Amino acid sequence: MSATASDAHTWNLVFLQLFLEELGYSVVNLGSCVSDERLVRECLRIAPTLIVISSVNGHGCQDGLRLIGRLRSEDRLKDTPTIIGGKLGITGTPLGDRVAELLEGGFDAVFDDGARDGIEFHEFLRTLPERQSRLPIEASLTP
Repeated sequence: MSATASDAHTWNLVFLQLFLEELGYSVVNLGSCVSDERLVRECLRIAPTLIVISSVNGHGCQDGLRLIGRLRSEDRLKDTPTIIGGKLGITGTPLGDRVAELLEGGFDAVFDDGARDGIEFHEFLRTLPERQSRLPIEASLTP
């Protein structure tokens, strides 16, 4: 789990970490302002079963498209379920085209800040194989 490189917010990451841990997931929280290079390097190191990207600053679409390209260019990460959510744009208008662009770019799911209180996110998690939800808990907030 990580914020995008331009996003300094952490409260969203803590909330998501607690939410995922409550569901039985092991979470490695890389924190805020994580460079694309660091995220790719850490994902290659730990081989996650799910990559969660969160944005609060409104640049999720822009940063996300760049990031998913980097992740999908790595053979070992090209099939890892990867999702992005939060405030993905700064205009406050419906993001239909941008959401489609993120999905076409390689994200498996996109949850804008209009998602229903985590329900859609939880429904997506239920589609993942069970083996992905029962791992020892390891968490780190260090950048």
